Amino acid sequence: MTDIFKQLAQTLDQMPEGFPATESGVEIKILKKIYSVEAAEMFLNLKRLPETAEEVAERLGKPVDETREMLDDMAIKGQLANNRSRGQQRYMTAPFVPGIYEYQINRLDRELVDLVEAYFPFLNRTLGGFAPSVGRILPIHEIVKSESSVQPYDDVRELLEVAKSFKILDCICRKEKAILGEGCNHILEACLNFSSEENAYDHFILAGRVIDKEEALEIIEKSAEDGLVHNLVYNVKEGYGAVCNCCSCCCGLLKAAKEYNAPFIIAKSNFIATINQDDCSVCGTCAEERCPMDAIIMTDGTYFVNSETCIGCGVCIIDCPTESITLKLKPEADQESPPTTMVDWFEERRTSRGLS
Repeated sequence: MTDIFKQLAQTLDQMPEGFPATESGVEIKILKKIYSVEAAEMFLNLKRLPETAEEVAERLGKPVDETREMLDDMAIKGQLANNRSRGQQRYMTAPFVPGIYEYQINRLDRELVDLVEAYFPFLNRTLGGFAPSVGRILPIHEIVKSESSVQPYDDVRELLEVAKSFKILDCICRKEKAILGEGCNHILEACLNFSSEENAYDHFILAGRVIDKEEALEIIEKSAEDGLVHNLVYNVKEGYGAVCNCCSCCCGLLKAAKEYNAPFIIAKSNFIATINQDDCSVCGTCAEERCPMDAIIMTDGTYFVNSETCIGCGVCIIDCPTESITLKLKPEADQESPPTTMVDWFEERRTSRGLS
């Protein structure tokens, strides 16, 4: 039994996101908590690229109905990734984060939370230690909408306008912290999935609820008002499918960016906040209540933005009583252009990690 979980751990670690081994073996305990032996074996027989149940069954020499039943059961338990494309449900492997762990939203309990909390410091060294970055900060739309040079992948509203299916889920980070007795008062239902496929979530829903475009856009606006950071998963120009709305008190990725040596956990946006000293009333709202990265600091009685830590989210701007903070596009030389597709991201990341 141990061997199959070690194989599973090694397979996950060969993915660009990583799943490093530890001396304590906490990563094996996590996998045993999530997977049965049979499910682990099926995962090891799946591919990174999506396949239909018929394709998986044919490749493994198994009956189609039996294979589909198992794949659907694993999908419902968050043990693999699945999507709907060209009218068919498809199944594939998934990284641990972002992926399998987030899929445990309906199975989360204190035991799993404690295991993952113990493992995150080790995981973050791999997850955030190699380029290109995993996620990408999206600036608040209303603040940068007048910029003619805003790229579509930097505009959260533009991403949603072209999507055709939408689903909203609870934030697993805030749910995890609530289980630990460390929850916050930010919006819980804040993780937005979207797809270019019509009726993408009709086959089944792992968690959350299907919504329409109008509600998706409303959630984005409410999240910004609530001081949450738009985080695009993944850091690519095309093929993205989720925007998390993150708080600095609970979000594992923001915490990793602040507290761990994880420089590639989240790519900053191509914008940076600036404060007009002539208008600033030095009220401290931006520094004390809004900035998720502690990037606004006081020097000689005046607030300044630390360009090294500012992620360009725009959260600081919304409640500024004197409207003295703005987001400005970085010089072209300082802007980052993400990989075009997930395939490009995958290959660049594997090369960065030195994986064959």
